[in-house]
Order: sequence, then C-alpha cells, then structure tokens
Amino acid sequence: MAKITLGGTPVETNGNLPKIGEKAPDFTLVVSDLSTQKLSDFEGEKLVLNIFPSVDTGTCATSVRAFNKEAAEMKNTRVLCISRDLPFAQARFCGAEGIDNVMMLSDFKNGQFGKDYGLEFTTGPFEGLHSRAVIVLDENGIVKYTEQVQEVADEPNYKASLHALLDE
Repeated sequence: MAKITLGGTPVETNGNLPKIGEKAPDFTLVVSDLSTQKLSDFEGEKLVLNIFPSVDTGTCATSVRAFNKEAAEMKNTRVLCISRDLPFAQARFCGAEGIDNVMMLSDFKNGQFGKDYGLEFTTGPFEGLHSRAVIVLDENGIVKYTEQVQEVADEPNYKASLHALLDE
C-alpha cells in the first residue's frame, strides 16, 4: 500500500500502482452518456491516465485543465481523467470549463478501477475515493510511467508524465 498524506495527515491506499513495463490491468469505466469504455477500446493509442479524488476540488480541477491544454498538442495520445465522481458532475465541469481535449471517465459504480490499480484510499476522510496519480501507457497498454502524488493536495509532475510519452 502507498503511504501518502492528505493535508499533512498520513493516509493509505489499498496497494501500489502498476509496475513500469507491465501490462496495465483492464478496466471498464463510465462516460458522461452512461456508456462504458474499456482499456481495449484505446488499443493503438498512447494514454495518460490522470487520476484524482474529485473534479470538485481545486487541485483536481487544475490537473484536468492542465492536461486538457497539453492534450491538444499530442499526437496519437488520449488523456483519460478518472475519478469516482458521477459522470454528470464530470460533464458539468467540462461544459463549464470548456474542456474538450480529454475524456472524463467515472469509476462510480463499484470502484473496481481504484482497487485494481492500487489507488483506492483505505483510510482518512477520502476513504473509497482514488488517490492522485498519473499513469502513462504505450500503444499496447504497457505501463511506461507512474507517479503516486505524495501529498494529495499537490499537483502531479506534468512535465515528467508527458516526457514519458516521448521516450519510446
């Protein structure tokens, strides 16, 4: 389990992020129209998984805006913003913010993505939500980069995650 902090207070997750070089665990997540997307639906595309507790918090919203800006410039790459927010809340946020270069995906039904990727909070006030993390996958779903943000209120290292896309 990862030991991170939330407002300086130690909290834990249910495991660790997938290892670099391994195949990413499959997932099924919900889109704003309540359809589903699986990892296999993105075969042949590089993926940046921007994972966070809730789009209704400042740092989470900032990460979506930052990746939305960067995604407009990336070739053969999709940015998937993943949380346990309801798809309706994700769609509302994107509409209000003019976010259109990333895909919002929800793990609201059963939290299985968070469990499988080792990032579900098991302690603290965010228990059941996802910790802040970035995972980069190549076109074959192989993990190229991971970052478990150590303090939940901090932003991820955008440059490092985007640089991982170039190292192929």
